[in-house]
Amino acid sequence: MLTSVFIAAVSLALFWMAAFTLWWQMHAWRTPEVLASTRFSSPDGAEHVSFSLLLPARHEQAVLDHTIQRLLTSTHTDFEIIVIVGHDDPETTAVAERAAAGDPRVRVVVDTHEKKNKPKAMNTALPYCRGDVVGVFDAEDQVHPELLAHVDHAFSTTGADVVQGGVQLINFHSSWYSLRNCLEYFFWFRSRLHLHAQKGFIPLGGNTVFVRTDVLRAAGGWDPNCLAEDCDLGVRLSSTGKKVVVAYDSDMVTREETPGTLMSLLKQRTRWNQGFLQVYRKKDWKQLPTLGQRLLARYTLMTPFMQAFTGLIIPLNVAIAVFLDVPVGVAFITFLPAVTALVTFVFEVVGLHDFGKQYGLRVRLTHYLKLIVGGPSTSSCSPVPPCAPSGASSAAATTGS
Repeated sequence: MLTSVFIAAVSLALFWMAAFTLWWQMHAWRTPEVLASTRFSSPDGAEHVSFSLLLPARHEQAVLDHTIQRLLTSTHTDFEIIVIVGHDDPETTAVAERAAAGDPRVRVVVDTHEKKNKPKAMNTALPYCRGDVVGVFDAEDQVHPELLAHVDHAFSTTGADVVQGGVQLINFHSSWYSLRNCLEYFFWFRSRLHLHAQKGFIPLGGNTVFVRTDVLRAAGGWDPNCLAEDCDLGVRLSSTGKKVVVAYDSDMVTREETPGTLMSLLKQRTRWNQGFLQVYRKKDWKQLPTLGQRLLARYTLMTPFMQAFTGLIIPLNVAIAVFLDVPVGVAFITFLPAVTALVTFVFEVVGLHDFGKQYGLRVRLTHYLKLIVGGPSTSSCSPVPPCAPSGASSAAATTGS
């Protein structure tokens, strides 16, 4: 009897967890009005703020110059680019210094920490920022020339302290796991982050995030010891009541690529999981003013671990219902998590179609099949929030040498 009650309780908990997650993922598509409100509004041509764009680069000599040159084509005129390089990385430093010699808007800051990571690099550059707003990009990002103009307009019209732009992985055709990774980013930046901003609790993304310089300095910059420093910053700013605006527009997103190998992806996700646990243990989220915000924070920060638990429990529940002698009602309840998983797959198939439509990408039948077949194999290791920088080269910049 006690075993049946335990099985039923666990199954109901998993069902509600999956149902809430699915509902939040669908946030942007609930009504046409909600979908329209998630986009950038058109700028009026005026420039209200200046930008300091941080570009941490470690062993990025192959891609750094292209990213700098692309940022320099911005239609917004009041910005500077601060490239942060390591004192032990002469190849990347040489590329950065050539770019600085060719354009006065580019400056180079050297990180001399023995143990290097992305938050230490950005904290090194923070005192040198002259702009009203600090923006963060990765060294391999493809940034739209009109993005800064749209972000400027968002700051001036909303009174935001933070503006989070969209980041999108594009190479969905590279492998079965890159397909799912691209779709995760699509759901997270296109929909889920907007719900978090509306609720007043948001774990920020790793790049294309813009923070007023005085707000960032008052917060002490980034936590140099946190593996998810972007998430941590969002939690701390949310906990002090700072206003965060999220905007996603397929024309304005910063484009990246998913890690090149499955092992790189697993290492990236492991780092994110560890970082989320660090943020959870710091307990800054407990300063959020309402119970609903604190519950959302607790749930979000624990999501990667609950997903891993779900990936183990659902097959076990099905096996129990089929092979063990349990009451019919309990057997029925054990299938509820599988039902939500099936509904999620349907939503993902529809989302993949919308993703291809928005980005002008041809989605074939084989892609839908890969999405469905690859779902069970990634559900236990893939956290919902892609908060850290993506790509193998970004992983190097984050973790150090």
